[in-house]
Amino acid sequence: MSHSKVPTLIQAHVEMGSVDEAEHKSQDANKQTKEASLMEQGSLSPSFPQHTTTKSPKNTVPKSIKIVIFSNKLNLLLPFGPLAILVHYLIDSKGWVFLLSLIGITPLAERLGYATEQLAFYTGPTVGGLLNATFGNVTELIISIFALKNGMIRVVQLTLLGSILSNMLLVLGCAFFCGGLVFHQKDQVFDKGLAVVNSGLLLMAVMGILFPAVLHYTHSEVHAGSSELALSRFSSCIMLIAYAAYLFFQLKSQSSSYSPLEEETNQNEETSDEDEEPEISKLESIIWLSILTAWVSLLSGYLVDAIEGASVSWNIPIAFISVILLPIVGNAAEHAGAIMFAMKDKLDLSLGVAIGSSIQISMFAVPFCVVIGWVMGEQMDLNFQLFETAMLFITVIVVAFFIQEGTSNYFKGLMLILCYLIVAASFFVHEDPQQDGGI
Repeated sequence: MSHSKVPTLIQAHVEMGSVDEAEHKSQDANKQTKEASLMEQGSLSPSFPQHTTTKSPKNTVPKSIKIVIFSNKLNLLLPFGPLAILVHYLIDSKGWVFLLSLIGITPLAERLGYATEQLAFYTGPTVGGLLNATFGNVTELIISIFALKNGMIRVVQLTLLGSILSNMLLVLGCAFFCGGLVFHQKDQVFDKGLAVVNSGLLLMAVMGILFPAVLHYTHSEVHAGSSELALSRFSSCIMLIAYAAYLFFQLKSQSSSYSPLEEETNQNEETSDEDEEPEISKLESIIWLSILTAWVSLLSGYLVDAIEGASVSWNIPIAFISVILLPIVGNAAEHAGAIMFAMKDKLDLSLGVAIGSSIQISMFAVPFCVVIGWVMGEQMDLNFQLFETAMLFITVIVVAFFIQEGTSNYFKGLMLILCYLIVAASFFVHEDPQQDGGI
């Protein structure tokens, strides 16, 4: 080799080394960019949920109204709300007022779920899930408070009971069924440990509701007429403490267990998650939640006032109206959300919406109404009568068996839906012994 070629080879080697170094730097930069992107999505941090820095859209008032009000075909039913109020003052037909109010509340319940979902973009998945369950149940809670104010204790009990049954059987069943049809070639999976915890909480709620009924029907009260009410109020306070502990456990101690685990491993969801961005700002979400809640409260007053009249004019038992019709409307947001998550193979979120809502109703809304009735001077108790309590107990047992394996398919969903049809038929032929709405 000649001496003249040595510098050339050395120079070429140096140039190749610089090219390799540049490529390594480029690869490192790309890797860091990819890791940063994954960190934003929470894929590299399974130990705790990431709070993404979501960019808040700046909408004008007309654009915000267009997004919230005119973007959903279900909102075509919104005029039925004002129409119900007009019918109340012009015709005073209880049947029509109830029907129009029921139809008018349906899109409001769905829009409440939408506004909550938008707010969840800014709060993170854990707090967002809690907000979804809370505002998803606000319709039933408002209806219950208005009914309690009017002394209609049985309507309160039956409405809350119907909401629990609807979430556990109809909402969860439709989610399993629709998700199973989309992913019919496999069993969808969810967090088995979380399902067991939820089942235990539901059984604890059943225990709190069951014992006052058993005390009443065995005639074993120490003080007849007062021991049952005292036990209900004591148990309600204990259930509220248990629910507060559950929230602390969920939000603080075990927050990683409640993050959407499917998003960490399913690469197919990465592209779809990137497309999910908030449509309205955080302030707009809060304002719309306030407006929709106020409108639901207004319609709920007319709805509750027309329940008894509608029962007489339609010849339908109050129990069927309270347990079946009212919760189906109130659970519109949960129903749509649970099905949507299941069809995206996010069963943990579907279970959190359906079962989480049932837990919130049974562990918070029911004892809360007992305490509110205590403050109002109404003797609201946990004795839901023998027929209703047995229905709740059997339903919780059936659902616990269906979710204990941590898997779901369309067959399980179909069985839950058919169970709900049996429940609905049972209340249609059931005559409530306390039709007057008293104790």
